[in-house]
Amino acid sequence: MSGPDSTGQQGARNRPVRSYVIRGGRLTTGQARALEALWPRHGIDSQAGDSALDYEALFGRRAPVIVEIGFGNGEATWRTAQAYPEQDFIGVEVHRPGVGRLLMALAEHELHNVRIACMDAVEFMDERIPPASLCGVRIYFPDPWPKKRHHKRRLVQPPFVAGLASRMAPGAILHIATDWAPYAEYISEVLAVSEDFRNLAESGDYSARPAWRPGTRYERRGRNLGHRVYDLVYGRV
Repeated sequence: MSGPDSTGQQGARNRPVRSYVIRGGRLTTGQARALEALWPRHGIDSQAGDSALDYEALFGRRAPVIVEIGFGNGEATWRTAQAYPEQDFIGVEVHRPGVGRLLMALAEHELHNVRIACMDAVEFMDERIPPASLCGVRIYFPDPWPKKRHHKRRLVQPPFVAGLASRMAPGAILHIATDWAPYAEYISEVLAVSEDFRNLAESGDYSARPAWRPGTRYERRGRNLGHRVYDLVYGRV
């Protein structure tokens, strides 16, 4: 994050609108130890000017690569990696406690097909992901920013969708899940006008939950509150 600049308020207005706010919360002792010990193996150090990733060098093999944006505590990430060892996964998350928790899970379950980036997802996709290289992008339960004045903070916006498309190979799958009905409707509207994606739902706007998305504690909490979960599954054309 850059410090104050000489342009004052003008500089503040020119900063990009973020889809997240860094939450408080301390690292547990275990999470801190995992970050220290396991980050060199699983972490992607991203600095300004870094070049596009070499997946074969990153994972030590050639395999389909899927990016998960905003993995939270990493439960869906490690469960999916465990269920699909033939695929490689890159998780992107800005909250260090969640990164530490995922690192702990990767060690506990001896998973080697996950790498982690702790930075803004928009910048990461633009700077580090090679064009037309991904077989999938997954965004599970992004912040819906329900208040109208905060809608500009929503991650899924037309420019972001266009950027995703540029990083996805033909036939790649974009999968978004949310338990906030107005956000699901908004995402459907954004994707409906994109020429880069087609809806893979058999009927209507929404798909049944695909086998590759595991249920998580967050999802169960939403269902207990009476929320419907919407899966939006689109193919890169």
